Amino acid sequence: MTSVTTTTFDRDGLTIAKVIGLSAGILGLVAVLLLPLPAGLPSAGLSMMAIMLFAVIIWMTEAVPYAVSAALIIALIAFILGLGPDLAQPKTLMGTTKALGMALSGFSNTAFALVAGAMFISAAMMITRLDKRIALLVLSRVGGKTRRILAGVIFVGFILSFFVPSTTARVSCIVPIVLGIITAFNVDRKSRFAAVLMIATAQADSLWNVGIKTAAAQNMIAVGFIEKQLGYSISWLEWFIAAAPFSALMSVVLYYVLLKMIPPEIDEIAGGRETIARELRQMGPVTTPEWRLLIISCVLLFLWTTEKQLHNFDTSTTTLAAIALMLMPGIGVMNWKDAQVRIGWGTIVLFGVGISLGECLLRTKAADWMANSIVATFGLQEMTALAIIAVLTLFLIIVHLGFASATGLSAAMIPIVIAVLQSIRTPGINVIGLTMIAQFVISFGFILPVNAPQNMVAYSTETFTARDFIRTGIPLTICAYLGILLMSMTYWRWLGLTG
Repeated sequence: MTSVTTTTFDRDGLTIAKVIGLSAGILGLVAVLLLPLPAGLPSAGLSMMAIMLFAVIIWMTEAVPYAVSAALIIALIAFILGLGPDLAQPKTLMGTTKALGMALSGFSNTAFALVAGAMFISAAMMITRLDKRIALLVLSRVGGKTRRILAGVIFVGFILSFFVPSTTARVSCIVPIVLGIITAFNVDRKSRFAAVLMIATAQADSLWNVGIKTAAAQNMIAVGFIEKQLGYSISWLEWFIAAAPFSALMSVVLYYVLLKMIPPEIDEIAGGRETIARELRQMGPVTTPEWRLLIISCVLLFLWTTEKQLHNFDTSTTTLAAIALMLMPGIGVMNWKDAQVRIGWGTIVLFGVGISLGECLLRTKAADWMANSIVATFGLQEMTALAIIAVLTLFLIIVHLGFASATGLSAAMIPIVIAVLQSIRTPGINVIGLTMIAQFVISFGFILPVNAPQNMVAYSTETFTARDFIRTGIPLTICAYLGILLMSMTYWRWLGLTG
């Protein structure tokens, strides 16, 4: 009997930590629901605050898989709001049908369509192996010096950010290549050289999540809420012009931080260029599906960058059109059977629910009430734009330490950030620009391996320790924070993002 029970627990992944996390989430939910209703907050708003607290706790503790958490959140919104008073007619119950509609509202958002489409682009890259070829082509040009190989790995993260709109997929592509290089060079996996390359793989991709709008799902959440709450659609090029210089600057900082904190044992590896060239030869000539995918991807990138300049097709629509071409018989690069097994359906569901959570916080006035409380607590009412950025970004960096998902963090925080900024009385504040800057910071998962899925992919190679990651992540985060303040005082101020 004991062995059967143990097997069941192992299979389900049930641990004491997860039990504690789930219990804490439930207790937090119940505790908030039992609070007296604050002045100015509807009953549905208090219910949504309780559900948000439950979501944050189970996301932070990873008490259940993210896809399961999405189902729990949908059910809680449907039942708790459904059994409470209607927002428009407080004397009648909302009903589970209407509440369920609110819980599923995120799935009709254009940002949701873009993230789902991005998953298919990532699958196409994996099926055709075009991402691997691009990475090897870049690395084949850098030679055998360890510093140049490090720069090449960072540059690969930059290039793939344009074509693979999924951080985890990009890192999952680069990690086997880097491991292959380490093995081919006869370098110990526990060496400082191996650690530097693998940490750079994760951190460079996180940095370019900031610079490129389509590089990460959490950016789409912010863009969706900015469009929903502020009525403005940020184009791909607008985001790139604002954010890419920061990512480029931080990529240089990453290069020097890694060399300073974990200096490689050797300066050059004999036969480095030849080893990568051999990997390329083993891939064979560029295949027809690769050429098709490259052409479709380049056309899509062109449409993204020229949005609002040469045409009015939004990013989501052009992405879905590209996916349709990729799946078309004869001219496509993959079929549905091959693609669907490589799609992170749980991530897609979580993304939709994350948007729903934010929209429900807005519709029930919970976001406005929390924003007013935050503004009053931190005294933000009359602060300058730079002071507001300093406070908000530091707050988000600290909060991110408890999150393993920037998507979840963005879903929980961005609606509140927008409401906070809208309630500030300082004249000339650019709410859209400051929200963008706050979203940049949400991609800062630099300190702990558990702060981002891409960190865990790299960490699973056992080429570096958590201490190594923290030792390089803390100075990188400090530099990034200072970089945010510097850019806010100069470049972003000139662009008008701060006001």
